Amino acid sequence: MDITQISEQISRENAVLDRLRAEIGRVIVGQETLINRLIMALLCNNHVLIEGVPGLAKTLTVTTLAQSLHATFHRIQFTPDLLPADVIGTMIYNPKTGDFTTRRGPVFANIILADEINRAPAKVQSALLEAMQEHQVTIGDDTFPLEEPFLVLATQNPVEQEGTYPLPEAQVDRFMFKLKLDYPDKQDELKILRRMANSSNRLHAEPVMEPADIARLRSLADAIFMDEKIESYIVDLVDATRHPAAYGLKKLEDMIRYGASPRATLFLTMASRCQAFLEGRGYVTPQDVKTVAMDVLRHRVILTYEAEAEEQDPESVVQEILNTVRVP
Repeated sequence: MDITQISEQISRENAVLDRLRAEIGRVIVGQETLINRLIMALLCNNHVLIEGVPGLAKTLTVTTLAQSLHATFHRIQFTPDLLPADVIGTMIYNPKTGDFTTRRGPVFANIILADEINRAPAKVQSALLEAMQEHQVTIGDDTFPLEEPFLVLATQNPVEQEGTYPLPEAQVDRFMFKLKLDYPDKQDELKILRRMANSSNRLHAEPVMEPADIARLRSLADAIFMDEKIESYIVDLVDATRHPAAYGLKKLEDMIRYGASPRATLFLTMASRCQAFLEGRGYVTPQDVKTVAMDVLRHRVILTYEAEAEEQDPESVVQEILNTVRVP
């Protein structure tokens, strides 16, 4: 298909996504960026980490998305006493037969809500690594494939809060997006009050999208055209997190301990195509890349201790890169 044909097909298929947004919007007020990023993760078959203080509807939004899909859904509440076997499953010994049988854990579902993931220690968080990357789980000597689609949508409280553990860097890198939620504005909060401040009002979304729809939309997203100049721009952005001096950002050299991995290049490419999809276009623009870059890169740029002591943060570093690297 040429770009015109792709754009026409995207315009038709956007009606499916509009229904999904409308169904989620019956329950969730505002949070447009969060909803769009969750839809993009669904199209890319990848995972999202959502950070925010309690009460910002992180869990409710993920639950509502799951309700809007004809897909299996499990919620795992992460606590300090959780064990890896509580997530992936374990082998159970039957004394009558002398055999071991496999008990599958809650990770066996299409959508996993890992609620307050940073309230469990690293060994439990790491139990998700194989599932997130390989879409399979190993229990004992057996390996079990996970059903598609498979998404881990994790929420976490800010790491400064009491009783939280920082996520291992290897796991954080497996999340396509890291989203930071802020408080709603006054108008949205007034809508929340009118919609939710009723003990008998329990809004529930209805399924509006089938697994076949998801597979079809994914194939279409992969077909979106990306010019070589856009590809080079994405590589430059990621490379600038590793070698900032080469892009006129010498002041960042002493601030960045580790730059983004090649996984960031892949995720930024996929996310840019999905952003073009949501905009109804069959081609990617530099603005598509810029729109999603912060959410793809903020958790992949690790600062030095000196930069942290000066109260610098990864967002300011990524923004400086986006402002400086030449746009095609």
